[in-house]
Amino acid sequence: MRQAPFFLTVKFMLCLLSLAFAGCQQSDRSDGYGNFEATEIIVSSEANGKLELLNVEEGSRMAAGSVAAVIDTTQLHFTRNQLQAERRSLAAKRPVLAARIGVLLEERRNMKRDDERYRRLLSEGAVPSKQLETIQNGIAVIDRQIRSLETENPGIAGEISAKEARIAQLDDQICKSVVRNPVDGVVLTRYIEQGELTSYGKALYRIADLQTMFLRVYLSGAQVPQVRIGEEVEVLIDGSRSLKGRITWISEKAEFTPKIIQTREDRVSMVYAVKVQVNNPDGRLKIGMPGEMRLPKKRGS
Repeated sequence: MRQAPFFLTVKFMLCLLSLAFAGCQQSDRSDGYGNFEATEIIVSSEANGKLELLNVEEGSRMAAGSVAAVIDTTQLHFTRNQLQAERRSLAAKRPVLAARIGVLLEERRNMKRDDERYRRLLSEGAVPSKQLETIQNGIAVIDRQIRSLETENPGIAGEISAKEARIAQLDDQICKSVVRNPVDGVVLTRYIEQGELTSYGKALYRIADLQTMFLRVYLSGAQVPQVRIGEEVEVLIDGSRSLKGRITWISEKAEFTPKIIQTREDRVSMVYAVKVQVNNPDGRLKIGMPGEMRLPKKRGS
């Protein structure tokens, strides 16, 4: 009878220790699990032709604005030179056309003076009316010729504008034949070799900025109210190394739990994706590397 209370006391203490140990294990557990990813950009060709230069190597770092590739522009330059010659020829017609109109206007002025003189002579009966009719018919012919030449001038101007638009289009194509790297980053994959033919829209290489990585984790519906965009969290890699992260995106809709992802509640079927931005200056973080996220203590369970 004396041993019973002691036995119960020991059993009670063991239960307390067990609960405390389980609580420590639960508190050490992360709130979200996922994998690291980066913003990847596929750089494609905006021109057709032979790839004369490809300054891209997998694993190499490239600066934004640096020349990544050059596509042959020989035919584009030939076409541009031809259009420029045609434009100069059209522009040369303008002064010739103006000179012809000027000659006709001078002839018309002379004939108008003759018309006025013959009208006076005709009123005096000094000349027959047929001569006046001849002069008036001549003035009408000159008027038609002037109108015809004047209609050519807008046509020439329109052709010149069309040539200039086509030249501008070729200039744009020539400019786009030089492919410039869009972002600072590391080349992940090269899809083409120097000397091959490329076409508009064909992928040349894939690049990503690995200085800034994103840990995509999945949280249950009960955890989502505990997080907010812009909040700082703790990110763990290799189960121990701790980094600072910041939540940049929270999915608006739930999805089925990915098989490779663990969540706080193992039986949760629907989860929400969350992106955590993490700086990666030393390049230790790699695409696809697993990671963990822990919420601040005041928000943790």
